[in-house]
Amino acid sequence: MSVVIPFLAFLLVGAIAAYHRLRLPVWAALTATVLLACWLLGASGGATLIAGLVTALIAVPLLLPQIRLPYITKPLLGFYTKILPPLSETERVALEAGTVGFEGELFSGKPDWNALLSQPRPTLTAEEQAFLDGPVEELCRMTNDWEITHVHADLPPEMWDYIKQNKFFGLNIPKEYGGLGFSALANHKVIQKLASVSSVVSSTVGVPNSLGPAELLMHYGTDEQKSHYLPRLADGREVPCFGLTGPWAGSDATSIPDFGIVTTGEWNGARVVGVKLTFDKRYITLAPVASLIGLAFRMYDPEGLIGDQRDVGITLALLPRDTAGVEVGRRHFPLNSPFQNGPIRGKDVFIPLSQLIGGEAYAGKGWQMLVECLSIGRSITLPSTASGGSKIAAVVTGAYARIRKQFGLSVGRFEGVEEALARIGGNAYTISALSEASAAAVARGELPAVPSTISKYHCTEMGRQVCQDAMDIHGGKGIILGPKNYLGRAWQASPIAITVEGANIMTRSLMIFGQGAILCHPWVLKEMKATTLSDPDERLREFDRNLFGHIGFAISNAVRSFWFGLTMAKFGKAPGDAYTRRYYRKLNRYSAALALCADTSMLLLGGKLKFKESLSGRLGDVLSNLYIASALLKRYEDEGRPVTDQPLLAWSIHHATFKIEKALSGALRNFPFRPVGWLLWALVFPIGRRAQYPSDRLGHKVAALLMSPNEARNRLADGVFTTPCENNPAGRVDSYLPKVILAEPVERKFLKALKNSDIEALTFEAQLDEGVKEGWITDEERAQLEELRRITIDAISVDDFESWELRAESHPPAVSQSSREAA
Repeated sequence: MSVVIPFLAFLLVGAIAAYHRLRLPVWAALTATVLLACWLLGASGGATLIAGLVTALIAVPLLLPQIRLPYITKPLLGFYTKILPPLSETERVALEAGTVGFEGELFSGKPDWNALLSQPRPTLTAEEQAFLDGPVEELCRMTNDWEITHVHADLPPEMWDYIKQNKFFGLNIPKEYGGLGFSALANHKVIQKLASVSSVVSSTVGVPNSLGPAELLMHYGTDEQKSHYLPRLADGREVPCFGLTGPWAGSDATSIPDFGIVTTGEWNGARVVGVKLTFDKRYITLAPVASLIGLAFRMYDPEGLIGDQRDVGITLALLPRDTAGVEVGRRHFPLNSPFQNGPIRGKDVFIPLSQLIGGEAYAGKGWQMLVECLSIGRSITLPSTASGGSKIAAVVTGAYARIRKQFGLSVGRFEGVEEALARIGGNAYTISALSEASAAAVARGELPAVPSTISKYHCTEMGRQVCQDAMDIHGGKGIILGPKNYLGRAWQASPIAITVEGANIMTRSLMIFGQGAILCHPWVLKEMKATTLSDPDERLREFDRNLFGHIGFAISNAVRSFWFGLTMAKFGKAPGDAYTRRYYRKLNRYSAALALCADTSMLLLGGKLKFKESLSGRLGDVLSNLYIASALLKRYEDEGRPVTDQPLLAWSIHHATFKIEKALSGALRNFPFRPVGWLLWALVFPIGRRAQYPSDRLGHKVAALLMSPNEARNRLADGVFTTPCENNPAGRVDSYLPKVILAEPVERKFLKALKNSDIEALTFEAQLDEGVKEGWITDEERAQLEELRRITIDAISVDDFESWELRAESHPPAVSQSSREAA
């Protein structure tokens, strides 16, 4: 036994040092001290000497720069340079455009939770709250989604006027240019509320405040461009759109075929240097009604009129609608959700260089401009839309499930419906936390490249699941379109959010982990940059520092992952209270596992990792759900740790950790190098997978929260349009819930007496008459049951039409006799 003790001591000290990330000199000193203690306490001298020699063989070459740099680091630098995948200019720009927030901590294997919890709670200013309570509330009241989507296929003129007059297109334009100057958080809240009543209205308002001329002008426009266009965009004199997507390249701006040739031409009566554009864009929101068109194209200068470079690169420009040669006005019809969307085309359209966004100085910098602004758009518009739709679906479906009865019971009491209600409540709670977290990151001045893709992908995917479950619970109420249907259009529109701003398949399999693995990793990007330094000595020293930092990081994560897996993350320092501390510990475990698997994948696959989309997608799922769980805990802390929210928090956290383990399992079981996959499995899951899908008991608690008035339900409904007005059937159903609950004891009493009686009355009114006559109910209770019948009918009824009302008969505008004669 005395022979084994020194080696066990050597391994134990190494594991403790790696777990706590102690520096190499500290590890060497501790190991030497412990080995000396073992020898003094009677351990085998030979074994102690061997363990000491092993320690010296590791420590001495690594601690002495004169040995480490020429004999270890230099050969490794040469090897690393050879295997390093080439980084294209577009990839470099994409990596450098974003900033790293707390997602970087999640990639560290040892998150600093204080960095998250110390962030101020996102709050609105008094002016922003007043706008939500005033103009946004009024715009929601004006919205009749059936007329918009079925009758007019557009917003009515009075809504367009109201949107422009109240500067809905200028939410984020600074006040100095006539805008409202609101924060990204306020932008999120506005879109969330509008989306809860109509996706057409929310997209109409959201797009101009997302990627588009205003956002680009604020960041890159010349002073002259800002002074001219921003006030006109803010007050609606100009309606903007932005043309990026085309038939041949989708949203891939780096390979668009649309081009512009630098030449001279006529503009406002003068001969100027400009660009002659040829383009074909589609899926452009607001294009049919836009007066100012933003355009992405590849710019060429064959005659060298502005420089030496023939291929100038991706460039962005502004085209007034009436520019000669611009073809715009026709519409697409996106899944019966007729927001203004259509193609833009042009051939040999001439504009001066002054119409380039940022002027000539920004020619060729369009990709950088797009990448920086796209992260802002992805962070707000689509996640906020999903949040508004999901939150209203949660509270209204909960109310409907309580009101709607089958077999004498509210349908929400059936366990099958409870499962769906639990998913709705948990997913809505998650979407709300995630969408607000990404908006808050933008409000803090970040450019959240990775969180924006996480938020866009998962909010829209979970939003689709919420809509599906809500449709299943509503049954026929959800599928019969008409003014009383508040779900059908949302169901039709859910794939739109999945598709735009980059299809979700691409977002998951390429973007989340593809960017995160490099941008969020504490060492990889530093190592890559070190290899590009021009001075050889500086390059070697910088690479040495980062390489051995990376090696220690990898060893630490292997130890931490194994320890957390072995102990089920029951131990370790973590913030939170007695209720949430276990969740933080779980996330510490999965953070270490992600870092370990990511490092191994990048080491063994190198540049080939970008083509292993299944592996990349699964590791992206781990990072995503770590970020989601962090957002959930931050929300819970910001709300003051409300006890009534605990079922929603618990369901959402368990769901996230279940998906994390499922993703890790899929990645390791299908790892390209099978022996390595087995080793990683032993480190990550030493006692197997243990995370479980949220239990039925927990699901029952979540479902119960949605079906009765309470503080947690009110918080979930906060920020969506629940006003029970004529144009808002969802709000009316939600408002009925307290009355239904108050009437339930009377209803049960009446139905029980009726069942045990020999009364032959068949109509409800006649049965009530007999109930009062027999003394089962009082006159006041009769009135209560009559009201219950009225509101139940309003909640469950659907529309019907004459056949001619459903015909879509399109006629071109009439052409006058004089016009025909002129032709």
